[in-house]
Amino acid sequence: MNRDEGENPEVGTLTGDEVAKHNSKDSCWVIVHGKAYDVTDFLPEHPGGPKIILKYAGKDATEEYAPIHPPDTLDKYLPKEKHLGPVNMDTVEQEKKEDSPEEKARQERMKSMPPLEACYNLMDFEAVAREVMKKPAWAYYSSGADDEITMRENHSAFHKIWFRPKVLVDVEKVDMSTTMLGTKSSIPFYVTATALGKLGNPEGEVLLTRAAKQHNVVQMIPTLASCSFDEICDAREGDQVQWLQLYVNKDRKITERIIKHAESRGCKGLFITVDAPQLGRREKDMRSKFDDTGSNVQSGDKVDRSQGAARAISSFIDPSLSWKDIPWFLSVTKMPIVLKGVQRVEDVLKAIDYGVHGVVLSNHGGRQLDTARSGIEILTEVAPVLREKGLEGKLEIFIDGGVRRATDIIKALCLGATAVGIGRPFLFAMSAYGQPGVDRAMQLLKDEMEMNMRLIGAASIEDLRPDMVDVSSARHHGAGPTDSLSETAYDKLITPYQMLKSKL
Repeated sequence: MNRDEGENPEVGTLTGDEVAKHNSKDSCWVIVHGKAYDVTDFLPEHPGGPKIILKYAGKDATEEYAPIHPPDTLDKYLPKEKHLGPVNMDTVEQEKKEDSPEEKARQERMKSMPPLEACYNLMDFEAVAREVMKKPAWAYYSSGADDEITMRENHSAFHKIWFRPKVLVDVEKVDMSTTMLGTKSSIPFYVTATALGKLGNPEGEVLLTRAAKQHNVVQMIPTLASCSFDEICDAREGDQVQWLQLYVNKDRKITERIIKHAESRGCKGLFITVDAPQLGRREKDMRSKFDDTGSNVQSGDKVDRSQGAARAISSFIDPSLSWKDIPWFLSVTKMPIVLKGVQRVEDVLKAIDYGVHGVVLSNHGGRQLDTARSGIEILTEVAPVLREKGLEGKLEIFIDGGVRRATDIIKALCLGATAVGIGRPFLFAMSAYGQPGVDRAMQLLKDEMEMNMRLIGAASIEDLRPDMVDVSSARHHGAGPTDSLSETAYDKLITPYQMLKSKL
């Protein structure tokens, strides 16, 4: 671009006025992280539709862009000739935004947040996060598919499994460590993949990386992270282990490149998501949308943003993915391959036949097919069949969804799981309290785990056996009779905010 040097305060630097002239669908420039980009040709291809970009045409779009795009997105997908260079941000007109009454109320709640020490369990972090997160972020993290029946059942399903504790067992020393896909871990849970970490905290998924290192647990890196894959890898320390969660791209060359790059960066497991040929309909997210521009989509838009954030950012996912693709995956990587989102015993048996290394019994946190069964319930069906057929140990079995207590972890291990994945609770802890929140959440789980292993009569993970749980109630669907005693007489557990208010 040829301009008189006198036009700019700095030679080679664009001014806000220059960028502001390009504010239409015929010439659309945006500013992201202090640099200008010509996105005119990209408008029809944007997964979220052109309207959201056009709202920021000629303006600084960083605030909208950052939480839902890894920082290397433009470098990867926008041709270099469309990178226009740095902008003198002192010359960019800043829009005056007046906080809504709702936002002002949220800011006040943040000023009076309960101290971190007031959180005694994983549900407490969720209760605090609900009060201090921005509405669109809360809606995205907390939403489930359709009527959210499966999302709620994921948690309540654990309540239908009862312990059969052993007594007079020497549990002075308790060893909670285990091995997952060849990796030693201090406790049998891992940080499972969850999208858009920067919605909850500006640093995003790297906070989870640091906390995972501190507690020697494995982190699964999500495809739809807010941080770039390399940022998350770079945050790793020493021999810390990470896995990759993969949404399979329609372009297999891109998919292969992602897999090989992950392997070159030291990832020790490939978790292929198989329950999402299309992302589910999460109405809470749809109603809250990231921006009101999505409510009336023009005919030229490829994606209906009224379907919410997830649908807008996932148009690349291949709905044609099938069993015939599994041999190809096995041929392109030496990483152990795990199928994430298996929901029936027949498919577990098929996974063994195809030679994969593990499965995650999961319904995607209740965010895909509503009224799909919980992972723990599927496990009660799968484990006995594998034992009966002599197939125990042929692959590792993980579950996720609804885990909130160490007793949930113990129940899964008794039934034959290798470990469990935990996602939302760590997001809520991060959103409310940052890395110290995630650290406390993990430590609370460790403390619960040690106590409950003693109480059930298990000194090590190997001691957790099927005869230590009663699953007969887990096989009966439907709600039980109304318990008027619990509704009218028992005090409910209070949240940290309620505790704080009671002291004022």
